[in-house]
Amino acid sequence: MSTLPPRVLFGAAYYHEYQPYERLKEDLDLMARAKFTVIRVGESVWSTWEPSNGRFELDWLRPVLDAAHERGIAVVLGTPTYAVPPWLARQYPEIAAEDGTGKPAPWGARQEVDFTHPAFRFHAERVVRRIVERYADHPAVIGYQVDNEPGCRLPHNRGVFQRFVDELQRQYGDVETLNREWGLVYWSHRLSTWADLWTPDGNAQPQYDVAWRAFQARQTDGFIAWQAAIVREYASPGQFVTTCLQYGHPAVADDELTDALDVTAGNPYYDMQDALALPDPTPDDHVQGWKTAGVWALYQSADRIFSSRQEPFLVTETNAQAISGTSENRPAFDGQWRQAAWALVSRGARMVEYWHWHTLHFGAETYWGGVLPHSGRPGRVYAELARLGAEFETAGALVAGIEPDDDIAMVYSMPSRWLMQKYPPLATNGGDPDGSSYHGLFDPFYRGAFEAGRQVRILHARQLHDARGEREGVAPESAAQRHPVLVVPGLYLAEDSLLDWLAAYAEAGGHLVLGPRTGYADHEARARHEPAPARLVTAAGVWYEEFGNLAAALPVRAAADSPLTLTADATATRWVDGLTPVDATVLAEYDHPHYGRWPAVTTRRHGAGRITCVGTVPGRELARELAAWLAPTPRSGWHGLPESVTATTGTSPDGRRVHVVHNWSWQPAEAQAPTRLTDALDGSSVPAGGPVRLAAWDVRVFVGGQRVG
Repeated sequence: MSTLPPRVLFGAAYYHEYQPYERLKEDLDLMARAKFTVIRVGESVWSTWEPSNGRFELDWLRPVLDAAHERGIAVVLGTPTYAVPPWLARQYPEIAAEDGTGKPAPWGARQEVDFTHPAFRFHAERVVRRIVERYADHPAVIGYQVDNEPGCRLPHNRGVFQRFVDELQRQYGDVETLNREWGLVYWSHRLSTWADLWTPDGNAQPQYDVAWRAFQARQTDGFIAWQAAIVREYASPGQFVTTCLQYGHPAVADDELTDALDVTAGNPYYDMQDALALPDPTPDDHVQGWKTAGVWALYQSADRIFSSRQEPFLVTETNAQAISGTSENRPAFDGQWRQAAWALVSRGARMVEYWHWHTLHFGAETYWGGVLPHSGRPGRVYAELARLGAEFETAGALVAGIEPDDDIAMVYSMPSRWLMQKYPPLATNGGDPDGSSYHGLFDPFYRGAFEAGRQVRILHARQLHDARGEREGVAPESAAQRHPVLVVPGLYLAEDSLLDWLAAYAEAGGHLVLGPRTGYADHEARARHEPAPARLVTAAGVWYEEFGNLAAALPVRAAADSPLTLTADATATRWVDGLTPVDATVLAEYDHPHYGRWPAVTTRRHGAGRITCVGTVPGRELARELAAWLAPTPRSGWHGLPESVTATTGTSPDGRRVHVVHNWSWQPAEAQAPTRLTDALDGSSVPAGGPVRLAAWDVRVFVGGQRVG
């Protein structure tokens, strides 16, 4: 990443091959005028690179790269392996992914292939080598995107399943060990030989599901690492290798997949217009998907991408105009593109690239809007993005690779998320199992911190403590110093050593916050045979054995002499753990004739730190008030902000402090500067305590203050 230009890269995916008429010069001139500095090319057109088996046409891209280079625009070159050409599907039908055993995925979209199949790998390797060899030396190419949004299927092909069985055999050694570890005595599932293992289609055993989902993610990891290694054989010094991630895909463990890459790249899409307003109009029960709703969720998307490698990242795709289907045409209000881009940069985005430059005239994404509309004429979107490009040029190195601040760290568990998709602890409003239960536990804590004006760092459990020993973890003492508050909701699957690490973190001085379902099962998803939270009961001073789902929210009040201040609107939602204090202090109680026997929140000193247990999914008010209590002094230094204003802070690579202040509203707003600030875009100054004025849907970028932490 050190070879990238000293400013935020800014641009769009560009598909000259999709244009209905010749306009290369016009397109690149428009990009240059908008201060674009990067385009992504080539990742979607294998059938253009290789029109028939073994016949390659590679020169069509050369004019695009030459024209970009002439204008000082860099290029990320994509490999096209996610979109298989019809001739390959026809000649090798056996490469089709099977969504259920023996059920080939139908062709006609994309990513229909079993990418582990030798026939696919042969042809994929050949086309990747030809493309990268042809263009690795082109001066416009600064990096490569291998494949595109991998891990969108869980292939059930015979070869995939047999490799799964082989891996289990290597891991467990014999069927008797597997029988014991998975509890296969249940429902007469004991194996007599490895050949007895059933295929995943009808599986109902959680232990099987844990192993199957982790195996599938490793197949994705291996595929991306394999391509990255091929590309590096040809890549010039300084060129990076990445892939773009869709974080909701079922076969992706982002923290493990990115180990083989040079930088993380993600594709955050978000609802615009009123969905970006504060106060947030998004219903509490809204289920976030591949596109998010709410300002807090946009920030969480950025924090998730940062979390993959705990470093600044690239945005390879985000909203250029209306996104998704033909009936979802809601392009941004004036100012919202600037707001979203600066929000991403404030949380570590090193590149912001839109999908895509021109709105397509054909295909499944005809109404997925680009920077230019169907007419090809620059309009409202282009004008705002041109302003944004000029701002990134002015801000330069100051905002290129910000290390974002955090007041609260949160632990993310991909294995727990996978398991809860099939075995959810939470129910929907209609009483059905909620496959988004993991985020139903995790998101309220994040949202509460955001609404309290606290910034969050997301940490993968494996980054803190890897029980498999595949990467170096973090000493509990170091973690307690760097992240004084660590919130851990929904960590259902956890090895003994990880739970012991959490206890050591608190003992070393950290404030550990345990949410529902944390520490209930072991790494095989077996319910532990001890009171919960397992291995933490003594340190937390509280235990529970009973729990239940809530059909409606319960009022929560502060306990007598509690340091936690609660308003009358504080509620518990969806879940209750029957917390039974031993020597913990009760902070909050349920106002209910049955559930009132148990506390909602407890806390206890442990060593130099503290462990707080939250026995419910906090409603918005309770979550916000918890966050304010956990981190009473925000690192940003901003206080008393109007409800439509957010202040995001971080440190520039050269040590300067950056403040990005938004007004997410139609109404102008004013905040008070916490220190003397200099506007990074117009050079004006604001004295400490002076007014920071923001227009409707506005964002301002400042530099000033001392480095924090």
